[in-house]
Amino acid sequence: MQIETLLAAIAKGNVLKALYGNEPAVIATQAKRYEATVALFKSTFGHDDAEMFSSPGRTEIGGNHTDHNYGRVLAGAVNLDNIAVAKPNGTMTVRILSSGYPQFEVDLTNLEPNKAEYFTSVALVRGISARMKELGFNIGGFDAVIDSGVPKGSGLSSSASFEVLIGAIISHLFNDGRLDAVQNAIIGQYAENNFFGKPCGLMDQTACSVGGLVTIDFEDPSKPIVKKVDFDFTKTGYALVITDTGGNHADLNDEYASLPTEMKSVAAQFGKNVLRQVTLEQVIDNIPQMRGKVSDRAILRAIHFERDNARVAEQVASLEKGDFKSFLQMVIASGQSSYMYNQNVYPVNNVEEQGLSLALALSDIVLGGEGAWRVHGGGFAGTIQAFVPEALLNVYVKTIENAFGEGKCWKLFIRPQGAVKIEF
Repeated sequence: MQIETLLAAIAKGNVLKALYGNEPAVIATQAKRYEATVALFKSTFGHDDAEMFSSPGRTEIGGNHTDHNYGRVLAGAVNLDNIAVAKPNGTMTVRILSSGYPQFEVDLTNLEPNKAEYFTSVALVRGISARMKELGFNIGGFDAVIDSGVPKGSGLSSSASFEVLIGAIISHLFNDGRLDAVQNAIIGQYAENNFFGKPCGLMDQTACSVGGLVTIDFEDPSKPIVKKVDFDFTKTGYALVITDTGGNHADLNDEYASLPTEMKSVAAQFGKNVLRQVTLEQVIDNIPQMRGKVSDRAILRAIHFERDNARVAEQVASLEKGDFKSFLQMVIASGQSSYMYNQNVYPVNNVEEQGLSLALALSDIVLGGEGAWRVHGGGFAGTIQAFVPEALLNVYVKTIENAFGEGKCWKLFIRPQGAVKIEF
């Protein structure tokens, strides 16, 4: 699409409403964001035409730390997103400029993992390209400018959103858009595991890629069962609020690694690889034999897994029946399980810093029996999630931001679209 035509379509705002809602101020802000991204693309690369893409962040709604042990999750795409302006450049070099960061290049004639590139965007682009080529897709060089509206460290999966955005770009620029959403997610996970150097489940990429509200069953992780959940949160009278409590993620690698490791240590007591292959009854019946072989914390985390995994199916059933009150009670139960059993609300090496605990306490005080609240994502630091009645929204945000700072609460909604080429 010609740049001038693209800018004219952005100015009309109609397409943006599908992605960001109907609030005029929000649409105006997004239009300026899009226009700035297009202008930066043209000034950087000099192209007169391009395509636009968007990939959402995600919020985990049910199933906290269940995916890495082949469990179920409930997640939703949100209206904070990464956007990209992109065009093939006729070479085998990818050139990407992300707003606020130095431009980088990826030589696609070299598609081997490189430990020196771990934890970089270069690694993700190289890994996604490598895997797509292995699977028979066309790859090629392209120029892109990316603007991130998914804050890093927010628990909304900025990295997964970036991964499936790259997948969508390659799919549409070189393959007529034939990469399906689940496959895009699996490729993103592959790149993160094998090129980026981070073991991860598949929940984040799937939620970002598929869009809407989805439940995912990872019993067979090579073929996850993805099901869209037909439920409109906008009609409930509740706002979905994510709060960034801050905190330092730098020293939490051992904490995060301990969760799947300890869960799998319990599974190993039954000759199994993951807890999905073990029942809650087996765990409880064999506690005397396991104590001393695995830690008590590992057993508690196994109990969390079994109950939260089952709870996801119950949450989905409640939503499909329109029983939002029961759903909220299960959100609270999931949060309590994370706090008491999974123990991922604060790190054991820094008990003095408990931002998540404080945010959950304030949520309990303000909302009482009128909403729901839980730790969100990986835990230990970062974000909590709350479902807040519209009547309490102002006092809730005021109370939370009084403790953690202005702008720390994000009012979100579940976005129907996943990683997409934007059709103006």
